[in-house]
Amino acid sequence: MKYTIIILLTTFIVVSCTKNKNDFDATGAFESVETIISTEAAGTLLQFNVEEGQVLSANQPIGIIDTTQLYLRKKQIEAQIDAILGQKPDIPVQIAALQEQLKQAELNQQRLKNLVKADAAPQKQLDDANTQIDVIKRQIEAQTSTLDINSQTVSRNVPPLEKQIAQLNDQLRKCRVINPVHGTVLTKYAQQFEITAPGKALYKIAELDTIILRAFVTGTQLSKLKLGQKMTVQVDDGSQKMKAYSGLVFWISDKSEFTPKTVQTKEERADLVYAIKVRIVNDGFLKIGMYGEVKF
Repeated sequence: MKYTIIILLTTFIVVSCTKNKNDFDATGAFESVETIISTEAAGTLLQFNVEEGQVLSANQPIGIIDTTQLYLRKKQIEAQIDAILGQKPDIPVQIAALQEQLKQAELNQQRLKNLVKADAAPQKQLDDANTQIDVIKRQIEAQTSTLDINSQTVSRNVPPLEKQIAQLNDQLRKCRVINPVHGTVLTKYAQQFEITAPGKALYKIAELDTIILRAFVTGTQLSKLKLGQKMTVQVDDGSQKMKAYSGLVFWISDKSEFTPKTVQTKEERADLVYAIKVRIVNDGFLKIGMYGEVKF
């Protein structure tokens, strides 16, 4: 009786293993596209609202780096620009006296024209008045030209400073830490009030609304696959039952490789296989690193 039970159990295990082996065509592990977010500025991390497991939306502000020194430099350069622009000559004011002289000379010219016409004044006085007007006009033109040149010289000193302000504005913008992509925070590398620097990692984020199963197929199976093909992905739900999802093949490797070491036996690892990636809509149950089974 004892031997009969052992034989029956052995047969059941073999049948079960054979059945499970035929339940799927390939296996793999779930992964996602992970992005490490780094800083672009140096300074104290005054605010950093990130926690592991937190879901962040794209373009969400999450932190601020100290901007005091940058702000003070910007104000200093703005004051320099104001001081330089204050040196520009006020052309209308500078030539106002000559304009007034010209106005009086033209009145005197008109008066002398009337007198000469009435033979009450010699022509020479009118000629002298005309000459005086020409001289004043040339003086106005010369002074206006000189003032224009001075004004342009002063103005040319401003654009380089404006470029510096534009650079400072860009640096100030980079002091605001903005999350660039929607996803879940996987790892947090920095804490509030720490000193950070350009390129220093702050946190790692991944899009988990859709997750990727990276599986491996043999050369024989490869001929049965194509991009955009739908397939069933199964995972263990923890109660010895399999939970099924619909997946879509979006990448097939064009190079073979040895089976990863996650496969149990050396014999199977010696086989050449091809990697495929299957995208699955995640209902929140699937996690990075979980194993899944693929049925074509």
